[in-house]
Amino acid sequence: MNKNRLESFSDGVLAIIITIMVLQLNVPKSSDIAALYPIIPVFLGYVLSFIYVGIYWNNHHHLLKASNHVTGAMLWANLALLFWLSLFPFTTAWMAENHFASWPTALYGVVLLMASIFYFVLQKQIIKADGEKSTLQTAIGQNRKGKITIILYVIAICTALIWPHLAQTIYVIGAVIWFIPDRRIERVLS
Repeated sequence: MNKNRLESFSDGVLAIIITIMVLQLNVPKSSDIAALYPIIPVFLGYVLSFIYVGIYWNNHHHLLKASNHVTGAMLWANLALLFWLSLFPFTTAWMAENHFASWPTALYGVVLLMASIFYFVLQKQIIKADGEKSTLQTAIGQNRKGKITIILYVIAICTALIWPHLAQTIYVIGAVIWFIPDRRIERVLS
């Protein structure tokens, strides 16, 4: 399979995910500015999830740009990543509609964790297909950034059950860590 086909499919799925999330923003029934206050948590949840989907879209592009081959294992790893990302609209809505309560916030973290794990698995499959001296392996090295993020999500999930707002802060920190596209790959490709 051509990697452009894999990238096009993934781009389409990510676009649908963002579309579903924005459709969950309900328009207030009143033209009064105070009518916006009840949807602030929903909007904030949408912003955070939109940023996360954008981060995955950006970095997914870099991953595929650094790869030379597409294997069956890469296809399945990519599909698993997309599955977990497709749960963003549900977990975002549940968390935001319940004003960032413990269990919805923890489940949101589980989705972040699993997406992160399968992004890591996809990286490993690309490296396996291209060899240990591949562009991607050279770029990511020990992948501390990815490992730190996974640890943060585990901490946030546990924290969410006691202090959901602290867990939210950790999720924001995870987004900040990845907000700038992975320059390690850009440097090696240049």
